[in-house]
Amino acid sequence: MASPPCLAGVGMLFSARRWGDVGVADLSRKALNIEDLRQMARRRLTKALFEFSDRGSEDEVAMRDNRAALDRIKLMPRILNDVSGRDPAITLFGKPQALPLVIGPTGPAGFVWYRGETALARAAATAGIPYTLSSTGNTPMEKILSHGGGTQWYQLYVWHDVEASLVTVERVREAGFEALMVTVDSPAANNREFDIRNGAVFPPRVTVRGAMDSLRHPRWLVGTLGRYVLAERGMPGFPNVHIPDHYTPEQRQGFLARNDTLTWDFLRRVRDMWPRTLIVKGILHPGDAVMAADCGADGIVVSNHAGNTNDAALTPIDALPAVVDAVGDRLTIIVDSGFRRGSDVLKGLALGADAVAVGRATLYGVSAAGEAGASRALQILEAEIHRTMGVMGLTDLQSISRDHVVLPPDMPVYERRIA
Repeated sequence: MASPPCLAGVGMLFSARRWGDVGVADLSRKALNIEDLRQMARRRLTKALFEFSDRGSEDEVAMRDNRAALDRIKLMPRILNDVSGRDPAITLFGKPQALPLVIGPTGPAGFVWYRGETALARAAATAGIPYTLSSTGNTPMEKILSHGGGTQWYQLYVWHDVEASLVTVERVREAGFEALMVTVDSPAANNREFDIRNGAVFPPRVTVRGAMDSLRHPRWLVGTLGRYVLAERGMPGFPNVHIPDHYTPEQRQGFLARNDTLTWDFLRRVRDMWPRTLIVKGILHPGDAVMAADCGADGIVVSNHAGNTNDAALTPIDALPAVVDAVGDRLTIIVDSGFRRGSDVLKGLALGADAVAVGRATLYGVSAAGEAGASRALQILEAEIHRTMGVMGLTDLQSISRDHVVLPPDMPVYERRIA
């Protein structure tokens, strides 16, 4: 039976294609790199939402340093190798995948695009890489698993109520996620001054400032907020966060406070109840990497949370070599924070990482154009990885090593050799 004309008109008004979904052909022309997707996201999102997705904590020193550290590292090519058969595939946790990438957890994905977490999961599945769902995703985890497909992991924040957080671990296990990623670098609230100035709160609340901001960005207002209102009577909350029924409204309001009491015993407890791949995210010190291995972790993410927690933190790419030396034969090592180009990815692999996690790169993509935008971000990175392998003289990523990078302290040595 055909829909009544009034409902058909409403559906057309709120359709993704009409309000911001850019075609794949258009994206291939308009988005040549990740920065292009970032600028597209900036134009589509409200100021508060874009800065929540894009900016870091305090003075953003750590965020800038993440990029500067990657820029300082230089690649050392080897020439006159037949590179016609280049293959960027890797094996991660015993499972083959097409690229040395993981989509890391990004909390605002479902706010920047209608059901953005599912769009990211589908893009990851198409690219043949894992997708990591954030604890603060606003789509039920079971729906993302069934609608997104592919390899999916779950990222766990531990809130003030430890036992309630462990209920979520049981749900994640029963749902069938392949890996659990426990974030450990956020025992205190992030000091994100931009969000305070913008009045950014999540889940979003209606304010005069927010309403004016939304009216200036009609594609997000209608294409995202409007679709939630039409389908679900408002912006969703955090359906994957378990809040006990006996909590009062005041207790519920403060439930998402970070837990500052955790010790390594907590990680051992999670290890005992989680039968699959266990990853610890937020390690910079090699001693902590050793402790993670001793507690039974299968992998770690060397990360400073993309500059969102500790603005004076060491950059992950600078921390990576010492961590690899300490546990490279015991753990799978992923690195993140600041990766924007395929050449950045090769730098991380050359310094010993098994894979690189990207967060903002695909978040910009999904913000700009949903699943097509996230896929475009991964296509850009794949093409850049493939090209950089060629100019580096590499046919596979198993051959890359520290001999393929020159770190800043080594620069004078190479200069003397050349002279």
